[in-house]
Amino acid sequence: MKLDVLAIAAHPDDTELSCAGTLAALVKQGKRVGVLDLTRGEMGTRGTPETRLQEAADAAEILGLAVRHNLSLPDAGLTNTDEHRRAIVQAVRTYQPDLCFINSPDDRHPDHGNAARLTLDALFYSGLQKIETTDEHGKPQETWRPSHILHYMQDRTFTPNIVFDISDTIELKEKAILAFSSQFNVDNPGEEPETYISSNRFFENLRARSAHFGHMIGVKYGEPFLYHGGPIPATALDFLLNHKQVR
Repeated sequence: MKLDVLAIAAHPDDTELSCAGTLAALVKQGKRVGVLDLTRGEMGTRGTPETRLQEAADAAEILGLAVRHNLSLPDAGLTNTDEHRRAIVQAVRTYQPDLCFINSPDDRHPDHGNAARLTLDALFYSGLQKIETTDEHGKPQETWRPSHILHYMQDRTFTPNIVFDISDTIELKEKAILAFSSQFNVDNPGEEPETYISSNRFFENLRARSAHFGHMIGVKYGEPFLYHGGPIPATALDFLLNHKQVR
């Protein structure tokens, strides 16, 4: 069950919109990558919880995820309570990720900022021995805390300190987004109303944003991240020397 990378999200589709290109690239590099959705997105205007779970499974297959797990916490009701923290702690101790991607620190949707704060606390508490949890078989779990945490960008922008080159995986990212056919790029809304995210224009803007951040690092497409917890640690600079940026 050990993962290299775990992306944690308030809703199914948060990761597809924000960091799917990066996740797909890491999978291609041989990393074991998973997604932990906190809610089923049941308060969304379009679709049903069952539909969105199937869409999430389809997107996971497209990206090559090793696991996708839904905690079924309440959509529009994420609170920083012991119950919600404990659910995340149990999952983190199960998957033992070295790197976690989490929601934006503050965003248009209140669940995103709430999920970020809830997740940060849970990731810290996951390393405390006196907070005891058990696995699905009732066995005590070992403590675990990821070495690195990155916020992915959502609707509202921030100044990133990492931009990941997704030029080779932009098509996979968009295919994974379109797996959520009830939510995005909807040509015919049908009986359900149009939403802020369902229009063709919103989908087109996603590629424009990727192009903007790619331009910032001299590549075609990029995804922005904010490193949590201080300066980015380094013992070598290969990650810079291997990237030839055009300025």
